[in-house]
Amino acid sequence: MTLASLIASYGYYALFAGTFLEGETVLISAGFAASRGILDLTWVIAIAFVAGTLGDQLAFLMGRWHGERLLRRFPLLRSKQPVVQRLLDRYQIPLILLIRFMVGLRIAGPFVIGMSSIPFSLFSLLNTTGALIWAVVVATVGYYFGMAMEALFADFKQVEQVVLLAILVFGALIGLWRHRQRR
Repeated sequence: MTLASLIASYGYYALFAGTFLEGETVLISAGFAASRGILDLTWVIAIAFVAGTLGDQLAFLMGRWHGERLLRRFPLLRSKQPVVQRLLDRYQIPLILLIRFMVGLRIAGPFVIGMSSIPFSLFSLLNTTGALIWAVVVATVGYYFGMAMEALFADFKQVEQVVLLAILVFGALIGLWRHRQRR
């Protein structure tokens, strides 16, 4: 079974799981796969939008319902709280709209915002809008990266799976590096 056939079979499931949690690398890879005809760009954007929205809504509600208890259990969340709170005090609406673009704050941000007095309805509206912007922008970056690679290399079809695998490995390495930095 080739990488392309694996992605065609399970790519949308992996995209949902990856973008529910964090997922820029997964979304860029899915956009790239869409440029290659393996996935459909409209579905990639729709799934990333739904999963990204749901993931942040859940993080917000976890902060609202169990914030202090989870802060005690997860020191990394506690270390992000002052940064998010400072940004929230100063840039409430832009922060909620763009938190998913801020490296290191994607999960902690909605969680800490949930601990604030921000109404759930306001967060939901801004989070949904931000998720749509994020899904379109990041998936499109991956899509046009694939189109640019095809335009630059006449025999790109022969190496497209290697490039897709390189994107995934690069994303995994960045994730591991960030994880090690946190420890």
